[in-house]
Amino acid sequence: MSRIFDALQRSGVEQAGVEYPDAISVITEILETPKEAVPPSAPVPQVPEVDLSPLNLPVEQFVTKKPASQEEWEFPSLSVSLTSTSRLVFFTEPDSLAAEKFRFLSVRLRQVQQSRSLKKVLVTSTIPEEGKSFVSANLAGVLASRKQKVLLIEGDLRRPTITKLFGLGRLVGLAEWLQGDRRKLMNIYRLDGPNFWLMPAGDPPANPLELMQSGSLSQLMEQLSAMFDWIIVDSPPLLPLADTTVWARVTEGTLLVAREGKTEKAMLERGLQTVKKSELLGVVLNGCANPHHSYYERYAPGPGK
Repeated sequence: MSRIFDALQRSGVEQAGVEYPDAISVITEILETPKEAVPPSAPVPQVPEVDLSPLNLPVEQFVTKKPASQEEWEFPSLSVSLTSTSRLVFFTEPDSLAAEKFRFLSVRLRQVQQSRSLKKVLVTSTIPEEGKSFVSANLAGVLASRKQKVLLIEGDLRRPTITKLFGLGRLVGLAEWLQGDRRKLMNIYRLDGPNFWLMPAGDPPANPLELMQSGSLSQLMEQLSAMFDWIIVDSPPLLPLADTTVWARVTEGTLLVAREGKTEKAMLERGLQTVKKSELLGVVLNGCANPHHSYYERYAPGPGK
């Protein structure tokens, strides 16, 4: 824990609005399987420290059918429009250091999955604008590249941002499903190129917390668990909303995103206290000012290779 706080120590004196390099580090002390969840003979997976940066990519088109219970639901396919501001690292420069580090994160999560039940991962942060949507989208993409069925849920019903990252317009999504006919599984889309599925937030409802606490969310996650290998939920921040606690009850592990130079030590401490220790998979440090990548640059494929 001390390394996390050391990395964020200077954030208390820096001013808001400062731009930082889009890089990510996984804090090693926390991303590990809780000891009580690991059989005595199984080693606890450890995660080395890593760094990341941002990027962009093309797309194709096809419509996919996936079984749900005894029926098959047809999910429409959507073309993705990415721009230089999308920051979808894994989709735009697959040979970059940034993409490699997201692959590294996915490997560590799969190692944890070998020791405990882990399919539904919650990605959150303590406060807004720490990069949780950026992490969620890239993590979904890198997991999907392993030929696994991945669903990304835009779980922030108040201020959704995932659809904007992919250049998508207004889409009906989770909010409409919670308010409509919940017997049919719908409002899920296959994203061309990224090769995974998306359930957008939909139009922000007037009563998001009330909707989420209706009991239907648990039913939905059970249905989806039978269809997908991974479900990544991009949720609202932990502070000061209660929405994320609802998501935590229907997921199996939490990744907490913090931003160097923005997340204050006291806020991070409060966020860590909010998450159950047994559910905390790790802390992702976003916006690292000094990523170390000389080794990777030496061995990375050169232009045209």
